[in-house]
Amino acid sequence: MLRNRILVAALVAAGTLAAPPTFAEPQTPSVQQLLQRLEQLEKEVQELRKEKAAEAESLSTERISEAEPEITTRLKAVEQDVQAMKKPSSLAEKLDGVAVEAALTTVWQHANGLPHGADGPKDKLNYRADLTVEVPLEEVGVVEQKLFGHVRIGQGQGLNDPLGMLGHFNVPNAAAFSASGANPNDSVAILGQAWYQAGIPFGENKKHRVEVTLGKMDIFGFFDQNEAAGDEATQFLNGVFVHNPLLDVGGEVGADENGFQPGAIVSYLNESDGAEPWRLSLGVFGSGDEGSNYQKTGDTPLLIAQAEKTFKFFGGRAGNYRLYAWSRRDVPRFYNDAYSSRHTGVGLSFDQQFGDGIKLFGRYGHLVKGKLPFDRAATLGVEINGGYWNRASDALGVAGAWLRASSAYKRNGGEGYLSADSYEAGTPDFTFRPSGAEKVAEIYYRIHLTPNFSLSPDVQWIKRGGANPDADNVTIVGVRANVSY
Repeated sequence: MLRNRILVAALVAAGTLAAPPTFAEPQTPSVQQLLQRLEQLEKEVQELRKEKAAEAESLSTERISEAEPEITTRLKAVEQDVQAMKKPSSLAEKLDGVAVEAALTTVWQHANGLPHGADGPKDKLNYRADLTVEVPLEEVGVVEQKLFGHVRIGQGQGLNDPLGMLGHFNVPNAAAFSASGANPNDSVAILGQAWYQAGIPFGENKKHRVEVTLGKMDIFGFFDQNEAAGDEATQFLNGVFVHNPLLDVGGEVGADENGFQPGAIVSYLNESDGAEPWRLSLGVFGSGDEGSNYQKTGDTPLLIAQAEKTFKFFGGRAGNYRLYAWSRRDVPRFYNDAYSSRHTGVGLSFDQQFGDGIKLFGRYGHLVKGKLPFDRAATLGVEINGGYWNRASDALGVAGAWLRASSAYKRNGGEGYLSADSYEAGTPDFTFRPSGAEKVAEIYYRIHLTPNFSLSPDVQWIKRGGANPDADNVTIVGVRANVSY
């Protein structure tokens, strides 16, 4: 205690400890000061109200102005950026599923063995361009829908006319454009196909499907298909190999001059076994000179039914097999248009993978009732992938056809057709007696120079043209160029 007292006394003496502080009495603000503060607050509130009103007015329009508040300008700029990014996305969504394909095919051919004066030059050049668009439509419940359009442009009929005048059954250039025949100087464009399809999947995991197709179409897109021989732009060029000879070059389908016709198809697809699906199809089409061009579509209908199935043969390799039958009413007789009859026939088509790069194919057609220049037709061939010689994008195709002259054609002595000698003389001569069958062979090699461009040297050999035993053999050499996308 004594020590603390001494310490305090020393500090006081030294002036270290000061006296306790004194506090002034608080002053009450005057009324004038309160009024000034109130006026200041009211001004600040008015400014804030003006800023809020300006922001609201700015946000009511999409226009961006320098006089607008900074936050509004930034907000609207961000909103415009978002909308700009959404527009391509919306367009992409609309185009999702749309399939567009385009191809340009040019063919040059030269014929050896035609009689002197056979419809002009022995060299023929033609081109054809195809554009197809498939557009999916919005689903209605479980119903899937799509539209398909096909525009074709071209010029030149190739060597088809000279051989036709000689009575040959085959068509050496299936890529020729028939519509340009009216005026060879014109390049013609047509709407070849325009059809609508509705598909209804059902059953467990939607493995079953019913499809209905209506419109103008290429019948061979739905019947008599063949993976190894079905595209004249890249595979075999002679029409007897592109489709069943009776249906196509024999004219049984009754399509217009460019190969299209109006019709309706109902089909049922069963994919319960994913590796070996099968399908049944039934179609009715307008046919003939007037039925195929919408003039009298229902007067001479063509009915065709097909059953198709995929099988696994040769070590599990896929093969597609199709069996079909057709019936057509009021078909003009080939030797006299004043008479007509009902035609019925049956056919089959197959393509079978044999080995990793070998695909076999074949077709057979039999006219059960009716009169055509030939009533039996068989084709057989193979497509070999170039991977066997380190050219995997290339392909080699070899095929042969047999077209048997009908009894009606033999009885009429080839009436309506000209022998080689009579053609050269310029006057009909029906004294020759058709016999046997016309035989056609073709070989091509498809060289891919780029992923989209290919060249195909092509050689065809025709014996006993029109089943005329006196006809000279004809050899046709050519080159086909194809650009596709």
